[in-house]
Amino acid sequence: MKKFLLVSFILGALLFTGNDGKSQSLKIGVFDLDLMVQAMPGYRQVDSMVQIYEKDSLTEEYKYYMNEYQRLDSTYKADSVLVAQGKKSKVQLDMTSTDRQKYAMNLVYWQQISQNKSNNKRSELAQPLYKQVADAYKKILDRKKYNLILKPNTYEMGFPIDNVFISVAKELKLTQLPQELLYLGDDPDAVKQPAIKKPSTGAKKQ
Repeated sequence: MKKFLLVSFILGALLFTGNDGKSQSLKIGVFDLDLMVQAMPGYRQVDSMVQIYEKDSLTEEYKYYMNEYQRLDSTYKADSVLVAQGKKSKVQLDMTSTDRQKYAMNLVYWQQISQNKSNNKRSELAQPLYKQVADAYKKILDRKKYNLILKPNTYEMGFPIDNVFISVAKELKLTQLPQELLYLGDDPDAVKQPAIKKPSTGAKKQ
């Protein structure tokens, strides 16, 4: 399916650009904003801060929900007896039941709730990195005029495709990329040597 869609786009683009008899070269690249942000050096700090947030804030929030549920459950059971004896209003029992149910639902869906909170915190902390990468990415797109940008794992090897990760990394002055991002695309030279060279130390080989 991926191959069919890619071939269909290529054929359509070639027909479109070839209408005037001057077929233009089709430029396709591979890139993903999220993966590039995760490759930024500053992302390690974001990851550490999220782990602290999960350990401290989210753990305490879970304990609070659990304590409140247990307190309300005990109150509900005790009040049920009093209501049955006619010593307490059922209205109060129903209010306690509603509150108990609210905390129970938080506990039941805590994994999803905590994951959403964690993702929101990560997005908030990583926002400056996203802006840096997005600005660099826009410069590359303006400069190289790609017809199509694909995400990794959405295309099949065998068709010439540029590794935009490398261009964006150079724009950001990064000295290295993870292996899984460095060797994307179908450029045979990309797998023979690092695409981003580390700064020279000035030492000469003997």
